[in-house]
Amino acid sequence: MAMRTNRSRKTYLLGTVTLLGLLLAGCSGDSADETQSSSGGAAAPAAAPDQQTQQNQPGQTTEQAPAQGKDTTAQAPDLRVEQRSIIYRGSLSVRVKDVNAAAGQATGIANTAGGFVGGDNRTSGSGAGTATLTLRVPADKFGTVVDQLADLGDEEQRQINTEDVTEQVVDLDARIAVQQARVDSGRKLLGQAKSLDDLVMLEREVATRESDLASLQAKKRNLADLTALSTITVTFLDPDADPVAGPVDDDPPGFLAGLGAGWDALLASLRVLLTVLGALLPWLIALGVPVWAIYYAIRRMRARQTGPASAALATPAPAQPPAQQD
Repeated sequence: MAMRTNRSRKTYLLGTVTLLGLLLAGCSGDSADETQSSSGGAAAPAAAPDQQTQQNQPGQTTEQAPAQGKDTTAQAPDLRVEQRSIIYRGSLSVRVKDVNAAAGQATGIANTAGGFVGGDNRTSGSGAGTATLTLRVPADKFGTVVDQLADLGDEEQRQINTEDVTEQVVDLDARIAVQQARVDSGRKLLGQAKSLDDLVMLEREVATRESDLASLQAKKRNLADLTALSTITVTFLDPDADPVAGPVDDDPPGFLAGLGAGWDALLASLRVLLTVLGALLPWLIALGVPVWAIYYAIRRMRARQTGPASAALATPAPAQPPAQQD
């Protein structure tokens, strides 16, 4: 009995020790896992700045650095001042001693600058001759040519106008690209037509698209011409010639402007009415007087004819004597 009791105690102690050993081993494994996970979590954020630093290193281009969103957006047009499309227009009047000589010098200035004469209008008279030239010169020579023309005599008037058409050019380029793609797709479909009806319909559609494309290209060429070559209108005056009239300022808006416009319209209407009456008056005299004379004569004639008849009707009939009674 005592031996069995000792054996059971030993077995109980051995089981207890084994259980404690297993519990201690599990705790140590959990603590190691937690330590590993904490160390790995700290290392991951530490690696992120290193990658960001590597991507943002100076001297590394966008092609070398990995970029997932590359070529996903269209490039914006270059709208710097030197890349903009600007139309320059200028006009000036210069008083010179010899109009023809100054006109010849202006032609030479335009040719030297790489331009040409677009128009030449001259009037000669006794000390009152004038010459108006329209010059087309490259845009980068615009200011230089204007100053050279002003130095040919005494400058009296100068007016410079600029127009920025960059947005129109960009819009035309985009529309031309889209229309060209439509024309190309239409031509491909035209080559794949299998029936006569499809062929006729596609030919009509392709012709319409090509016409629209040609219209857009013509607008683009016109803008390119205006931006590449500036326009300068110069007027040379003799010493005794009248000065060139400057631009007239528009009337200020408001009640007085509306009243003035209404008064001008009334005067214009009265002038038109008087003009019409003046044109009709000779016809009224030539035709109205004879018509009135004929009408008056007819009335007199009718009055004479109706006079005796009315008098006879007005005269009472003679009284009849009373009848005698038997």
